[in-house]
Order: sequence, then C-alpha cells, then structure tokens
Amino acid sequence: MNCPPENVFTVLADGWLYPSWVVGASRMRNVDAAWPTPGSAIHHSVGVWPALIDDSTSALEWDPPRHALFKARGWPIGEAHVALDVKARGDGCVVRITEEATAGPGRFVPLFLRDSVIRTRNVETLRRLAFLAEGGAGTA
Repeated sequence: MNCPPENVFTVLADGWLYPSWVVGASRMRNVDAAWPTPGSAIHHSVGVWPALIDDSTSALEWDPPRHALFKARGWPIGEAHVALDVKARGDGCVVRITEEATAGPGRFVPLFLRDSVIRTRNVETLRRLAFLAEGGAGTA
C-alpha cells in the first residue's frame, strides 16, 4: 500500500468504517467505546437486504502498527480468526491478511474450496482497505 502502516491501523481502529473495507459486511449497528482493545466488539450486519444477519467481530489482539487479530462471526456460517499483519516497505507498507475458520459449518468445507473463496474475497478486502488507508480515512 502507498501509505505508512499507521494509516492502515487508523482505518482498523475506526469500527464504523468496517463495512467500507470488509467484503460482505453491509452496515454497522454499534461500536464498543473501547474498540479495538482486546475483548471489545463491533456489531455489524452481513448480507444484502432483506437477508441480513446481525453479528459481531471482536478484537483478540491489537499491536499497532504491526498486528491485529479479530474473531469475525457470521452465523449460521460460523466464526473465523482474521489476522492482519503490516510491515513497512519503502514509503509504504505490505499488508497480509489470513483467515481461518474456527467454528461452525464453514470449518467442514474442504480447505481447497474454502481457500479459493476466501482468497478472492480478501483480495477485494485489501483493495478497499488500501483505498481508505491511502486516502487518509479515519484521521478526521
């Protein structure tokens, strides 16, 4: 990304921006005042109206500007741990996202199928995150 790692974490720290960069998230309902402190949560909906599912994502680890780990819930599909690791490179940074199903029926989808869908989704997720971080979202 063409921005410092701190810009990425500024976007991640603004829970209200979550549906702007996470593919599948459609709206925010609430953001805990302590977000993104570990144990805090953001409350969002996934899907497309009228088939919206209300759920949440909680912070498990928060170490800006290097690492964040979240538990994303999307029942009835399940839960996943989503890690974002950021490293400075030149005038910008490299962001790596990894996602692992941890609960629910999504765990039983064969890995080669699950990974291909997640990879495609996360390419767009990182593209959206880059637009926000490079544009200075969450700084005002």
